[in-house]
Amino acid sequence: QLYERWELCIADDGSTAPCVRTVLDEYAARDQRIKVAHRERTGNISAASNTALALAAGEYVALLDHDDELAEQALLRAAQAIAAGRGVDMLYTDEDKLDRAGRHVDPFFKPAWSPEYLLSCMYTCHLGVYRTALVRQLGGFRGECDGAQDYDLALRLSARARQVRHIPEVLYHWRLSPRSAASGHAAKPRAHAAAQRALT
Repeated sequence: QLYERWELCIADDGSTAPCVRTVLDEYAARDQRIKVAHRERTGNISAASNTALALAAGEYVALLDHDDELAEQALLRAAQAIAAGRGVDMLYTDEDKLDRAGRHVDPFFKPAWSPEYLLSCMYTCHLGVYRTALVRQLGGFRGECDGAQDYDLALRLSARARQVRHIPEVLYHWRLSPRSAASGHAAKPRAHAAAQRALT
C-alpha cells in the first residue's frame, strides 16, 4: 500500500492445519502492523470478524476478504477522503473482479450514496471503510446475519452515520472462484436469506 499507516488484523478461526498458525505468526513477527488472533475453536464469520475487530487500534476499519486484493492506492484514497471531509463515518469504493488468469473484469462503477438503493442490495460492498468506534458502538458483526454480516453492518451503520462518501475509483479486486459470491448469487444461496434477515 502507498499509504503505510495501516494494520492488518487477522483472526484464525480455529484452523486445524498447523501450517496456518506458523505462516500467520511468521508474518506477524516480520511486521508489527500485522496482528493475529488464534481462536481456540471455529466459530462463524461474525465471531471471527469480531475477534479481528478487537485487535484494531485504528480510527477506521476496512473489510477485506481473505482471497481478494486491494489496489496499491486503496488505503491512500480512503485516508484522503477522510481528511477531506469532517464527520465521515462510512466510505465505499468501486470494485471489479479478478478472473483465474488474473485479468480485471466486470467493473462495478457505483452511484453516489443512496440509502434507498442500499435497501434493495448490498451495493456499497467492497471496499467498505467504517469508523471503528461506531462499529463497536453498534455491537460489531451479528451472528444471526452470517452470510450477509457485512450488509447487516452497513445497514445499521449507515442509519447512524453523519456522512457516507463514495470514492469513484476501482480500489478493490474481488477474486472469482466457483464458491465465491463474486461468481454469482447462486454460489451462496444462504446469503440471500441472511440479507433478508438483516433487512427485517
